Amino acid sequence: MKAIVAMDQAAAAAGITLAERPEPTPAINDVVVEVHASGFVPAEWEWPSTWVDRSGHDRAQAIIGHEFAGVVSSLGYGTTGLSLGQRVFGITDWHRDGTLAEYAAVEARNLAPLPGNVDFTVGASLPISGLTAWQGLFQHGRLQAGQSVLAHGAAGAVGSVVTQLAREFGAYVIGTGRAADRQAALDFGANAFLDLDHEDLDDIGGVDLVFDVIGGDIQGRSASIIRPGGTLVSVVGPVEARPVDGLAVDFVVESVPSQLVEIVDRVRDGRLRTHIGTVATLDDAIPALNPTERRKGKTVIRVRP
Repeated sequence: MKAIVAMDQAAAAAGITLAERPEPTPAINDVVVEVHASGFVPAEWEWPSTWVDRSGHDRAQAIIGHEFAGVVSSLGYGTTGLSLGQRVFGITDWHRDGTLAEYAAVEARNLAPLPGNVDFTVGASLPISGLTAWQGLFQHGRLQAGQSVLAHGAAGAVGSVVTQLAREFGAYVIGTGRAADRQAALDFGANAFLDLDHEDLDDIGGVDLVFDVIGGDIQGRSASIIRPGGTLVSVVGPVEARPVDGLAVDFVVESVPSQLVEIVDRVRDGRLRTHIGTVATLDDAIPALNPTERRKGKTVIRVRP
């Protein structure tokens, strides 16, 4: 089968290639999915699991990509709850071969049904962005109606979902980004927008929750405006700056099928829009995964027409 494999850690995105790999076979409680579309997170080059296994040994030519939508093509021994031909979407294990391939082996417990009226491309764009937003806001951020949320990267793949979910649950959302992102962030539902290049975070006053997808100096300045009892949620690694009288949480997204159902139901009824940027085929995936300029939204690779 065709697959995109990581060859050179030092080269990052420039060190990937389209190769032929054996089709996977399902282990106990696995399914093999015929992948129709796969999402991609550029930060994958920085994840240790891309390059080493759980024992710390080098992974040779790992297939990249970890979110997808497709159709169940075979069942492993003991697998229950899914059937051959069923439309599914979800996240694969970080240390296993991924989804930028014609087939992927996945633990059945990581999958949710994909409704027939949700396109595979849309389905593939949802798992990591949607679950990151959901878990950051509700599990770790403990968002409550009436609170204020500072959503960094509000026009991006994660930030746009953060903005929409926070608004739905009754929060006042201040989106951030570059000047060119202002209208997109407002279109996704932000009540206000702050241009990080030209406006001062201190002008906001105070917020109850910061959802950080940037880190560094921006994270430090954001921590200083969190109200007492508030929370800084980070998805960019250990938190270096902490609120004076609040909570700081960093987390790695987990596959929770019940949450995927909540998310895709919102897509079906129009409450949630996913932000898809670049779409390419598997044969043309290399330049799409190795862009020469900044791109907005989720990159999705269509593995099948």
